[in-house]
Amino acid sequence: MKSPSQFRLGDLQLKILRVLWQKGAACVSDVHAALGKDKFAYTTIATMLRKMENRGLVSHRTENRRFVYSAAVSESQVVRSAASDFVERLFSGSLSAAVCHLLETCDVTPEELEELEKLIGQRKQTLQDEDDTQRSK
Repeated sequence: MKSPSQFRLGDLQLKILRVLWQKGAACVSDVHAALGKDKFAYTTIATMLRKMENRGLVSHRTENRRFVYSAAVSESQVVRSAASDFVERLFSGSLSAAVCHLLETCDVTPEELEELEKLIGQRKQTLQDEDDTQRSK
């Protein structure tokens, strides 16, 4: 399996993966239709799927003389990769700088802040539990 940093995707690649994640599997014409036939040429989608297969992002099987593609990477892998890349490239790997920037530049509701505090508390507890487990070994 590829490491998260290897999932740098362009907009079209991400759109294609979203179609495949939603449908499970699809031929070129299905992906083309889902993305809007007037937005992209059929050959563009076919070419992109071949390139994505060469990168290990999708795989195909042959069904009635047609290639049926499916995602070879999960949505969570791609999200994790994009988030890691975002933090690394824009904030030199500093998660706190990234979160600080987002809190300062996004409209954050009190409910979202409460949820973030809850998530931070849960993560602290997980780290404490892992630390306690390591000490007891």
